[in-house]
Amino acid sequence: MAEVDIKPGTSTMETLIRITSSMKSMERELHCPVCKEIVKQPIVLPCQHSVCLMCASEVLVANGYPPPELPPEPYSPASTPNTRSPRQARRPMPKAEQRPIDRVLRAGLHPHFPHIPWSPGYGTYPGRRRKEAPPLVMMFPCIPCGRDVELGEKGLADCLRNLSLERIVERYRHTVSLGSVAVMCQFCKPPQALEATKGCTDCRASFCNECFKLYHPWGTPRAQHEHIQPTLNFRPKVLTCPEHDQEKLQFYCRSCQRLLCPLCKLRRIHAGHKILPVTQAYQALKEKIAKEMNYILSNQETVLAQITQLESAITQTEVNSVAAREQLAQSVRDLTAALAERHASLTQALEAARQKRSEALAAQVAERRSLMEHAGLMAFTQELLKEQDAPCFVQAARQTHNRLNKSIENLQCFALAADPSFRHFQLDVSKELKLLTELHFIHAPLAPVIDTQRTLAYDQLFLCWRLPQDSVPAWHFSVEYRRRGVVPGGGSRGGIRGGLAAARWGWQRLDEVNGTSAVIDRLEMDSVYVLRVRGCNKAGYGEYSEEVYLHTPPAPVLNFYLDSRWGLHADRLVVSKEQRCARSVPGLSLLQAADHALTSCHLTSDLLVGDVAITQGRHYWACSVEPGSYLVKVGVGLESKLQEWFHLPQDMASPRYDPDSGHDSGAEDALDSIPPFCFLTMGMGKIYLPQYSSHQHSSHGNGIRDPITNGNSPSSPAGLTYPLPPRLGVCLDFEKGRVTFYDAHSLRPLWEGHVDCSGPVCPAFCFIGGGALQLQELVANRNADQTPVRRVTIQPRVTNLNNN
Repeated sequence: MAEVDIKPGTSTMETLIRITSSMKSMERELHCPVCKEIVKQPIVLPCQHSVCLMCASEVLVANGYPPPELPPEPYSPASTPNTRSPRQARRPMPKAEQRPIDRVLRAGLHPHFPHIPWSPGYGTYPGRRRKEAPPLVMMFPCIPCGRDVELGEKGLADCLRNLSLERIVERYRHTVSLGSVAVMCQFCKPPQALEATKGCTDCRASFCNECFKLYHPWGTPRAQHEHIQPTLNFRPKVLTCPEHDQEKLQFYCRSCQRLLCPLCKLRRIHAGHKILPVTQAYQALKEKIAKEMNYILSNQETVLAQITQLESAITQTEVNSVAAREQLAQSVRDLTAALAERHASLTQALEAARQKRSEALAAQVAERRSLMEHAGLMAFTQELLKEQDAPCFVQAARQTHNRLNKSIENLQCFALAADPSFRHFQLDVSKELKLLTELHFIHAPLAPVIDTQRTLAYDQLFLCWRLPQDSVPAWHFSVEYRRRGVVPGGGSRGGIRGGLAAARWGWQRLDEVNGTSAVIDRLEMDSVYVLRVRGCNKAGYGEYSEEVYLHTPPAPVLNFYLDSRWGLHADRLVVSKEQRCARSVPGLSLLQAADHALTSCHLTSDLLVGDVAITQGRHYWACSVEPGSYLVKVGVGLESKLQEWFHLPQDMASPRYDPDSGHDSGAEDALDSIPPFCFLTMGMGKIYLPQYSSHQHSSHGNGIRDPITNGNSPSSPAGLTYPLPPRLGVCLDFEKGRVTFYDAHSLRPLWEGHVDCSGPVCPAFCFIGGGALQLQELVANRNADQTPVRRVTIQPRVTNLNNN
């Protein structure tokens, strides 16, 4: 029996300990951000944070606002019911104020005396129109938000009490204290006061069993009062509108995110807002919170793993901080040692200079002293003058004569043998002091800026970037890239699951990239790649640059050169030495031809082709046309027809080949044939896009397939013109006989046409008037001498991805 009795007690105690522990861990959520204690009479600020009413009023007073009127303390009732008799208690009790917060400050400040509280309704004469002062808008400094929150004209009166938080705090106090703090009956006499067992929300008092029966007799309206657990903090049953007394908050405005009463709902300020019944908003919000809580509870392993990682990070932070502190001390010691060594060497140099100058000045002093009478040279000269023997005198006097001449010169041109000022031994330490003053811990490089003008995707991907001006230098860079929209297995990436799958695939990385550019090869065709860069120095890696998206060409890049062997007019067309650039310059022949013309301009068309012929597959190439060009056509043509055209050059002034004439004897025979040429016209900074492609023109009038006019007829609808793109891309599908033109910068399709592929097809370019064109250089040729970088595959951590 004893064991049976102990087990329930042990189980209950364990349950109480577990509940108490969980409630204590929740205590931090119940603290007021101002006083750091459990909230009392919490109110909800417009930013949705809760603070104590008393703390909020103290903060407002500290910020210069007038003190608001606060309700009485919840633990000090306005009257003491235990002094009343039962008969007095049966009388209707004075109706307590339903909303004590409504009495919070509503008045502003005096317009002429700001230090005096003033209400606009007082102090006016009868019949005199009063001047309303501008409304005072109170700003409350919210600590969790870190900013000032606007309370409105009524201040704290517009803030509702957080009754839910009050109930949670009361349950928390009751659970943690485990009934150790008893609430005494407020109607028992003091000597025999019993512990309260019930509380009445209508009477706002706590009763023992006997007093509750006495004050709530059966069959009276008091018997219908709602009883709760005994407490000294009685709150209103429901929230009421702060602007309309006794009006319940029955609606919720989703636009304003505020509770509304029926009268507030009719206001013009809420016109057009999404307003829901409060029960519907309650149910929706409750379901959302329940789902969010269930999601967190279902990922407790992830939470524990992150807690372990954070604790490990804290430990590592302490260890690394000790190592960094030691390194800092060692760096300062090294600086001190270097400074002391330099101080010793400079002191030695200064001492050597002092000794040398002192010796020079001392020698000069000794020389001057020898010139004194009866001393040194003067005494010797006087004795020498006493010599009577002429040969001996002459022999001994020559040296003395030289010394005396030198002494006279020194007397006449006196100068110090050494400078005693030591002006040249002053140290200028302004730069060093500035460096020492600005001495700080090293920082990682800032996020690089991608140069979108030079970055491109062609045969390889060329990425160029630069560091901001205020960034510290970087030792090397790390370039990361990944294919967008496709994950291993061929599935498309979309939504959260697709993002997780792409994260499993990871990024490819080029490590230790020197310089500010990188080349990435072995890429998939017709794909979008995401790229980012970050720098690295002694402080580690810096922030990533903004991600850029590059579209690779839709087909393999065709590398070719301009062929200058086909009937090139040297006086009008010039090809560069590298055969990748051509320029058309109307020469003397055009000037002579136009001399006899009054109504037409004799413009000649010069054709230039590539040195390769395509016989199969899909190929892509790009070129750029100078914006100042008059007319330049870019496209493809059948090799045999191009040779015929070279032998019979076209005259643009001839009506037979006028694209708008429609007079060609063979037009009816070529209606259903595929054109042997397909060109797109550019000029004067514009590009012309026909509305119908070449293969559609068979049903729209004339079927002329002139390489210049691209088969357009006068009856075909007019096309559109767009700004000339920086680079134009051309993609030829030989098997399908289809040519697609792209904006090579963004790989956006511009226009599509068909061409006869019954034989070899060559890239072709046509110049009408002056113009210039340049083929896109291969990235591989541009960076042939670049040092190869180390390619690394980043393996992301996918431990927690399976939990989702």
